[in-house]
Amino acid sequence: MGFKDFLLLFMICFVWGLNIVVTRWVVFDAAVPPLFFAAVRFLCVSLLLLPFLRPIPKDIKTLFFISFFIGSGHFALLFVGLANAEASAAAIVGQLGVPFSTLMSMAFLGEKVGWRRGLGITLAFAGVFLIAVDPESFSVSIGLLYIAGAAFIGSVGGILMKRITPISALQMQAWIGLFSFAPLFAVSAFLEQGQVSTYASGGWMVWTATAFAVVGVSIFGHGAFYHLIKKYDISLLSPLTLMTPVWGVVLSIVLLKDSITAQLILGSIISLGGVLVIAVRPNKTLPEAGMGKKLGSGGS
Repeated sequence: MGFKDFLLLFMICFVWGLNIVVTRWVVFDAAVPPLFFAAVRFLCVSLLLLPFLRPIPKDIKTLFFISFFIGSGHFALLFVGLANAEASAAAIVGQLGVPFSTLMSMAFLGEKVGWRRGLGITLAFAGVFLIAVDPESFSVSIGLLYIAGAAFIGSVGGILMKRITPISALQMQAWIGLFSFAPLFAVSAFLEQGQVSTYASGGWMVWTATAFAVVGVSIFGHGAFYHLIKKYDISLLSPLTLMTPVWGVVLSIVLLKDSITAQLILGSIISLGGVLVIAVRPNKTLPEAGMGKKLGSGGS
């Protein structure tokens, strides 16, 4: 990989990692209801990418279901999780999309997994378990359970993407945004309160965070990453995308003052080590499995 392309991938992973921190700040510190914020994000994406809705994809029904699993369903769980869990831990747990995708490809696509990837899957889950469980009370973080659920749903969407005629990255983003914002607004109206007033009172920082999520993550991050995928083999890109959770942890500690514990460090090393093992072993039926949900949603 050339230096310029590596620098581009470095920036993409930085943007994705920073987005975890930004979203955590919006839904926790600024107290913007998470479902409403997810809805606003998808509405802005669909409006900004309106020209990319044409031509209408042939398999629009499958695209609708993909939009639920990679869009509204995934982001609903992800944002609710970030409202209830520290961003540093969420950055690691979110990587469960990689082993989940591998397990999905085994179950539905007939992928054969050897002992190395089997060990990687075990390590990935073991590390997350270590992070998520409070050793004193043996209770599990509810927020991190939501994050794990988001990773699982995103992986289901990845399987569905194998069944649709390929479309451009921005067209996929446009349709996911179009299909996702209305259900999220509807569920938000039913479950949340004070959405508009809280969002408006957040001022320029919340609005800037929204712009960053839409332009920086969904458009730049996803579009640039798709550009790299067309140039390089996924087996090369997959291990390098692990810069994303590393940035997520570092930026969470620096910007949000998340606590550094031996439990978080050890769990991160074990889990990311397992993800790395999976990423460097080629998946014949679902090459994207080594990158979890990134191909579908543009990171987080």
